[in-house]
Amino acid sequence: ARVGDTITEERRPCEAPLEGFKPSVPVVFCGLFPVDTNDFSGLREALEKLSLNDASFSFEAETSAALGFGFRCGFLGLLHMEVIRDRLEREFNLDLISTAPSVVYQMTLTDGTQFNLHNPADMPEVTRISEIEEPWIKATIMTPDEYLGAVLTLCTERRGEQLDLTYAGNRAMAVYRLPLNEVVFDFYDRLKSVTRGYASFDYAIDEYRLGELVKVSILVNGDPVDALSMIVHREQAEHRGRAICVRLKDLVPRQMFKVALQAAIGGKVIARETISALRKDVTAKCYGGDISRKKKLLEKQKEGKKKMRQFGKVDIPQNAFFEALKMGDS
Repeated sequence: ARVGDTITEERRPCEAPLEGFKPSVPVVFCGLFPVDTNDFSGLREALEKLSLNDASFSFEAETSAALGFGFRCGFLGLLHMEVIRDRLEREFNLDLISTAPSVVYQMTLTDGTQFNLHNPADMPEVTRISEIEEPWIKATIMTPDEYLGAVLTLCTERRGEQLDLTYAGNRAMAVYRLPLNEVVFDFYDRLKSVTRGYASFDYAIDEYRLGELVKVSILVNGDPVDALSMIVHREQAEHRGRAICVRLKDLVPRQMFKVALQAAIGGKVIARETISALRKDVTAKCYGGDISRKKKLLEKQKEGKKKMRQFGKVDIPQNAFFEALKMGDS
């Protein structure tokens, strides 16, 4: 039975059920994957137990080519997401990797079909999309007036629209409309940083608006990594894509061949970093002699690396996903 259901006696049933409660609708989604794939069944049991006393979050199984088996979970907000994830790790001793949080987009295809998109990896081809609407929030920020300038700058950077600004003593209250997509990445952490932890932040879903949004895919050695896909505003696509590529360059181990890290929108690459290959000194035993011998050895090594790059597979450590997603908006 869900919260709000009416329970009555079988022999003497009540005349009419109580009004009950309107089911909660998740607004923030992220994927939760166990670091150890053997913990998948344990994660399922943990989510089922938590859902018994918290019916406000949803979950369904999903598969990632990079992270394996996990669950796509929906939450009421960022704090709710953090609480559930912390409870899973603390109460059930699970080591988890969470993908970048995303919001619910309302999509309309060229054939008139409408649906809600929860996972960036499921976004259709650009040619099939007619329009995308994103959720906007009405946010209230209380801060000491000495940090107000930094707060206003942060909100402007996140496409915010100022609605109101009032003062009460040495504190200021700013009311903004902000795209929820801009808030779920690291807005609260940035807000705490620029105000030294003195600001408070509260928000509520306000409306859906048309947005110029694109899906940024991350490719490693030409293969898309679905766990790192994200939907962002077109103006910020290059910045976010480059930030993840730069971070991955420091996290992915070097291979025997060059590895290309790319951020792309559809078939267009918008950012690229390259991890140089580990290289053996094949000319070490050539003492003097004809230079053509050294050139021949180097050309042979170059051809070998080209073949390795063509057929080689890059395994990305799971901690690299965690760190890249954590710092993806820096």
